[in-house]
Amino acid sequence: MSFFVHESSYIDDNVTIGAGTKVWHFSHVQKGAQIGEKCSLGQNVNISNNVKIGDGVKIQNNVSVYEGVELEDYVFCGPSMVFTNDLTPRSKYPKGTEGYKKTLVKYGASIGANATIVCGNTIGRWAMIASGSVVTKDVPDYALMAGVPAKQMGWVCECGMVLKNELKCNECGREYIHNSGELKEKSE
Repeated sequence: MSFFVHESSYIDDNVTIGAGTKVWHFSHVQKGAQIGEKCSLGQNVNISNNVKIGDGVKIQNNVSVYEGVELEDYVFCGPSMVFTNDLTPRSKYPKGTEGYKKTLVKYGASIGANATIVCGNTIGRWAMIASGSVVTKDVPDYALMAGVPAKQMGWVCECGMVLKNELKCNECGREYIHNSGELKEKSE
């Protein structure tokens, strides 16, 4: 086996787990889930049926990734952050797979501790969601989002540093261009 699963965790049949991935204590990966290489699933993580997770993803303790959510490569999910997959849930009237709203978290995005991602939205590449925020709409690439509901507070570099007005990172030196409400790396 080229991945690690702690003895207290449970992996259903028909699951794909990539090389170098670690599944820690009391976690559950449900049938049909696909987890990439070199991922880390912390304690008490639940990966629901048919969820797709890319390479290098870090999911901290107490996170459930529900059916309908997709995490691209190098996404970070902070402790106890929350995904949803149904805008109008009723215990008496379950909608099932067909009724779930899709959520996509794009390459390199980070979601802080205790944030909530309302289903049906896309979080852009390298976006940063502040701890405790509630995302209720699509998030642009490189956006820094905070609050309830989350509002854009600025831009962040690929390395995670907040960008100032000149859109050049003081930490790594990357430069960005702002055009029509979008931010792109100058070399793109």
